[in-house]
Amino acid sequence: MPNLVELVLLPSERYDEGRMRQLAARQTGIPETQISHIEILKSSLDARSRQPVWRIRAEVFGPGETFTPEPALLDGLSPVKENAPRILIVGAGPAGYFAALELLEHGLKPIVLDRGRDVRARRRDLRAIQQFGEVNPHSNYCFGEGGAGTYSDGKLYTRSVKRGSVQKSLRLFVEHGAKSDILTEAHPHIGSNKLPEVVQNIRQTIEKYGGEVHFGQQVTDFTLQNGRVIGVVTEQVDATANTTREWSGDAVILATGHSARDIYRLLHQKNIRIEAKPFALGVRVEHPQALIDSIQYKKNGRSDDLPAASYSLVCQVGSRGVFSFCMCPGGLIVPAATAPGEIVVNGMSMSRRDSPFANSGLVTSVEPEDIQPWAKHGVFSALEFQAEVEQRLFSAGDGGQKGPALRFTDFIAGKLSSDLPRTSYIPGIYPAPLFELLPKFIYQRIRDGLKDFGRQMHGYHTAEAIVVGTESRTSAPVRIPRDNDSLQHPEIVGLFPCGEGAGYAGGIISAAMDGQNVARAVARMLSRVLNTENTECYTEDAEEIRKPSQWSL
Repeated sequence: MPNLVELVLLPSERYDEGRMRQLAARQTGIPETQISHIEILKSSLDARSRQPVWRIRAEVFGPGETFTPEPALLDGLSPVKENAPRILIVGAGPAGYFAALELLEHGLKPIVLDRGRDVRARRRDLRAIQQFGEVNPHSNYCFGEGGAGTYSDGKLYTRSVKRGSVQKSLRLFVEHGAKSDILTEAHPHIGSNKLPEVVQNIRQTIEKYGGEVHFGQQVTDFTLQNGRVIGVVTEQVDATANTTREWSGDAVILATGHSARDIYRLLHQKNIRIEAKPFALGVRVEHPQALIDSIQYKKNGRSDDLPAASYSLVCQVGSRGVFSFCMCPGGLIVPAATAPGEIVVNGMSMSRRDSPFANSGLVTSVEPEDIQPWAKHGVFSALEFQAEVEQRLFSAGDGGQKGPALRFTDFIAGKLSSDLPRTSYIPGIYPAPLFELLPKFIYQRIRDGLKDFGRQMHGYHTAEAIVVGTESRTSAPVRIPRDNDSLQHPEIVGLFPCGEGAGYAGGIISAAMDGQNVARAVARMLSRVLNTENTECYTEDAEEIRKPSQWSL
């Protein structure tokens, strides 16, 4: 059996194999020359003292012991059969793509439909919104291949460890081109410059083994029959004329992400039950990265051996939480609107996290009792509130994507800034009375939360930081209900709500795991159908009924 050790390394020693062998030998008593392998299980940076250190948990293999890596997950895949059940997946984000990979493992054919463009063509639309303020409602920072996470840093940390196999999801990322360090880092991330290639590789795997991926396909209707979904209807968004197409399948996985408002309205129109849910809304705060480094590392300047410092803050204001969200060290603020006429900001960073800025969402929870004036909108109360705030901040500007902003100190004081410091936000910022533009209860909570965070992190409260509105897409303001056991919609057979858009995930990894869980639920449902005599299911053509005996798994 290998020896389990805890190694403490200086930042300069983190990747020094000789030093690791030396420390491992001291702990285990195995001579350095007889250590056959050191397998790192977990690594985390501890910056609580003036000298930051890496804490490494590892297995040490001695003489006669051989480390055998697990076989690649993709080695177990084989092409699906021609007459395999067809599963429609609406959305090509992490929930949709990881559901597709899982379906392939079960011999089922995934057909992924996404309203946006592929990950490379999508870059042109990001450039248009960054430089010209033009928002493509189908292809932007939220919509398109890879979903919102592709161009939002690629943070892979999740607390949802009981929802599925975090390690399996991380291994699949690695097998598609991500660095292997994400398997052991306490807070792994890939970076928005690396994720597009990884996402593209996942698509190629789906297609290689018999799945399909179609872009520019906006779902405009669900085909229902006797309480069962048997397909969807799409419009090709890039076509010069309206081009509709009907797709049929044995189940539909709805993995549209948290900003597909048209899907929520479509479900409501079809009398498919949806529910309002709490979400969070606020601003994005940007500091000089050097300042955050000095606060967190307790010294001026950061050596090349240390990563850009991050933070995680939370406090209670009255009965509501105020907390940092999607913190991007060495990152950029980006425009994340999904329709013309709204201002939405988000954060991202490249793999090196080498921007001179650090930004984070700073949000507060929004509960139904907070937005009683919007209760008249029923299940869309939170969504309408969210949209109204975004549109109000847009109306304060010049018709483009410039961000309304204040210096940190002026935001707290409730006064307009006379000027603003440099920012990473490419469309630019301008002084705006956020204390009036934001709903009063949002502003007051965020203001009080920032005061508290200034006490938690000495130096955080500074005029060199800016506050930009609005950070509003933290999660979906609507939930699509599903049965706890079957993961199907309680009223529609074969409809599987999934991921962030359905209200069951909150990040790349949790969405990926939910996609895997839902795919397994689909496989279980179809397996039961196959084992039930005289059960009829629809595939290929919505008018054609095939007996389960015609399926081949």
